[in-house]
Amino acid sequence: MTPARPLSLVTGASAGIGATFAKALAARGHDLVLTARRQDRLEALAADLRQRHGSVVTTLAADLADPASPMALCEELAQRGLAVDWLVNNAGYGVPGSFVANDWRTHADFLRVLLAAPVELAWRLLPGMRERGYGRIVNVASLAGHVPGTAGHTLYAPAKAFLIKFSQGLAQESRGRGVHVCALCPGFTWSEFHDVTGTRTMMNKLPGFMWQNADAVVAEGISAVERGTAVQVTGRVNRAIKSAFKLMPDWLAAHLSARQARRYRQPTD
Repeated sequence: MTPARPLSLVTGASAGIGATFAKALAARGHDLVLTARRQDRLEALAADLRQRHGSVVTTLAADLADPASPMALCEELAQRGLAVDWLVNNAGYGVPGSFVANDWRTHADFLRVLLAAPVELAWRLLPGMRERGYGRIVNVASLAGHVPGTAGHTLYAPAKAFLIKFSQGLAQESRGRGVHVCALCPGFTWSEFHDVTGTRTMMNKLPGFMWQNADAVVAEGISAVERGTAVQVTGRVNRAIKSAFKLMPDWLAAHLSARQARRYRQPTD
């Protein structure tokens, strides 16, 4: 049974898709726990949600690159008596440049944020959802997880592909327990993501029809997880791209991916 006021934990909630998820869930009558590194931005968003929707909003600044953060977050929630009904694993970023051009600490932090943290948060919070007979987990993946990897941002597509497979398996395990799991796979989305990775100028060269706004992405994600869809590629253009690459021979898919990526990836060594 759906709680009267579900409690949603959103990671990476200070901007972009994460902030948009927080706003959309608050508008649906959810209370929220928001986490990201920037406490000031979390507080500004929380104040707005309290005023607009009357949501009870808790902000917990955390750096998910710290291996201790997922456990610390869940322990803090338990101490406050907060039981999470919705988990939105949104925190993420890209590491531009070639694989060997970045030091190992950079890659290790990336893998913790995009892989280890969402898996651990799901592992820690899923038992409570199952016990209560209700839960929703949205893992924000990417269209990149469905197409061949390319040079530059070398770990990004593999990380997103992992989240897709993880979500599919977890959705199967949770079937019949009142818990839905969905890998949300947007394509190019208007947000701060490309400013942070320093690729905004290159990304602006892409045609407008390739882009979605965050509101549309989040609306599809909420609808998909509610109906029990394990993988949701957002937007008709992105779904057409996924289908086309699935039908291609591997060599052609790799060639086309590499050629397109050169338009918006930073040069690699």
